Amino acid sequence: MPTRRTVLATTAAAAVLAALPAPAHAAGARRTAYRWRTAVIGGTGFVTGLLFHPAVPGLAYARTDIGGAYRWDRDTARWTPLTDHLGWDDWNLLGVEALAVDPAHPDRVYLALGTYAQPWAGPGALLRSEDRGRTWHRTDLPVRLGANEDGRGTGERLLVDPRDSATLWLGTRHDGLLKSTDRGATWTRQDGFPATPAGTGQGVTLLVAAGRAVYAGWGDGDGTSARPNLFRTTDGTAWEPVPGQPAGTAAKVPVRAAHDARTRELYVTYADAPGPNGQSAGSVHKLDTGTGAWTDVTPAVPGPGDTFGYGGVAVAARHPGTVVVSTNNRWSAVDTLYRSTDGGRSWVSLKDTAVLDVSETPYLAWGQDEPKFGWWIQTVAVDPYDSEHVLYGTGATVYGTRDLVHWAPASRGLEETSARQLISPPAGEAHLISGNGDIGVLYHERLTASPASGMATNPVFGTATGLALAAGKPSYVVRTGWGDHGNGASSADGGRTWTPFPAQPAPAKDAPGPIAVSADGGVLLWAFGSGDGTAHPAHRSADGGSGWAEVPTFPRGATPVADPVDPAVFYAYDTGTGTLYASTDHGRTFAPRAGGLPAGDSQFQLAVAPGRTGDLWLSTKENGLYRSTDAGASFTRAAGVRASYTLGFGVAAPGAHYPALYQVGAVTDAGVAVLRSDDRGRTWTRINDDAHQWGWTGQAVTGDPRIHGRVYLATNGRGIQYGEPV
Repeated sequence: MPTRRTVLATTAAAAVLAALPAPAHAAGARRTAYRWRTAVIGGTGFVTGLLFHPAVPGLAYARTDIGGAYRWDRDTARWTPLTDHLGWDDWNLLGVEALAVDPAHPDRVYLALGTYAQPWAGPGALLRSEDRGRTWHRTDLPVRLGANEDGRGTGERLLVDPRDSATLWLGTRHDGLLKSTDRGATWTRQDGFPATPAGTGQGVTLLVAAGRAVYAGWGDGDGTSARPNLFRTTDGTAWEPVPGQPAGTAAKVPVRAAHDARTRELYVTYADAPGPNGQSAGSVHKLDTGTGAWTDVTPAVPGPGDTFGYGGVAVAARHPGTVVVSTNNRWSAVDTLYRSTDGGRSWVSLKDTAVLDVSETPYLAWGQDEPKFGWWIQTVAVDPYDSEHVLYGTGATVYGTRDLVHWAPASRGLEETSARQLISPPAGEAHLISGNGDIGVLYHERLTASPASGMATNPVFGTATGLALAAGKPSYVVRTGWGDHGNGASSADGGRTWTPFPAQPAPAKDAPGPIAVSADGGVLLWAFGSGDGTAHPAHRSADGGSGWAEVPTFPRGATPVADPVDPAVFYAYDTGTGTLYASTDHGRTFAPRAGGLPAGDSQFQLAVAPGRTGDLWLSTKENGLYRSTDAGASFTRAAGVRASYTLGFGVAAPGAHYPALYQVGAVTDAGVAVLRSDDRGRTWTRINDDAHQWGWTGQAVTGDPRIHGRVYLATNGRGIQYGEPV
């Protein structure tokens, strides 16, 4: 029997959040009330599902592959996050496989959670709410879901039965079709469902109601009589293949479906693969559910040089025959939306007349002169009360229009960045520079608006792998990552503008890794990953990246760290052997110092206290937190810290003489939380609460060197959170 429990979700009122009771498991840390907000970037991740409520004007929901779910609030014109309450142990539940609303009960909403369906990931969960996601009841499922796996843009895989609001259907990837008759509290597998999983990891791709019937798409078929890919039930018990269904490569995988209740026609989009990648063929078909007749209504047929599949589909509830579909994986000609007002007999490409305005989120220009209409478009929604109000999700944002011509990001409040590195400069306009997955490096002039300069250019990065500032010369910043012309760059104006390194060592081409810069900015030390399966030696440059020399004694695979005071000193922690290495000759050679420390995990993190030489802190995950005050010659484990995942520094508290410490970790008898210490780690205060946990947060944390108490936290799918005492 699945377990059940109730959890409190995010609310908008800071007063309510501050008043939340302390969790029972956090007795080992004091609490300080904080106000938490998200640094505004705007979207930045794959929006995999959009759904307007059919009976409530202005109410909509969105789901993402790794960043939770959101509710659109018309009064505030922004998205409200609904799953920030999910904590460290529930990191796998930040991916939303499917969502559903109840047409007859407007306040009810359901989420099927589970990021990965692999054996190493935990089971999924079903959240159900009676108040539009303000509070939740949870049921842990007996199956795994895969919101960040291939096919994550198909759906929806969750459906409220049109005959009975207490009955829910859930399509899974590996375990067939599940049914609940008590609103998701308990689930049973439907052994009578006639499809058999084939090991592709797709299974049931969609569930849709058409009148009193329920249709299910099957990703392991091909539409032939031997392997049908679309089934239906009219009584909630017996399932049968839909007669006459399309077959062939262009109709192999049913991606999404939408029912036009006025014409009794079911529109289904297809592709030769589940997507979002790997599609090269697709089609759109409609079924007259009254007569059983199928019609091919494909707007454009993929061909040589212009390959793509089809993705999202939505109908206009009050305009019979009005339907919008999206292409997907159309890289050459760029994806589009096609709209028809005559049931698919003719179509218009909305991209061809679109006027895109990304001024609110400039990074969406991707370092180019003109933004693109989007890619990875696998979800489309049409407002049931306004047929010209259309939303579509992309791999980076949500776009919307009110007139089918003018389009702009509709992403306020929706932040899905996977942040990797954070710097808070000690001076200058920006209090934050971030390195991120997919969108490179950002210079945050303000925390309440998307960076005006957009993505750092020259070069444009996809994912950033390193970001460092010269402690004694903070105007000098360096970054590394996957670039369009070179994988490393430097800035002489604090991260505003960039110049590519004049040269880069050979390993940087295939495995650009983290980088460090000496306190005076004179030496660069660049480490590399294992793009070809072998960790490469680090390289050193003393001329701004014009020339590079191998550093054979640097421990391969380690992350270089510069001493913030002495420009001759660098450090590196060898996680394979549990040994601290140091260089005192400007990074030319490294020698071992303390050994016998925790080993075996490449995600251990080494940090150096600002303004001090040789004051090291080592986060070793479940092995705790260690400190050295003698440049790594010896380490002492911090008392009372059970686990430490990432640690950073901020300006000292008033009257204190040591930087404030911030970490994601756990004190002796508490769960993982965001903690602050103002007394060199002797005591710790929990500064987040149960409504603000954001799943996995072990990548990076840093305090502000100018504002005591302010902290910046990197999340894996909920952007950059920043908190301040209230």
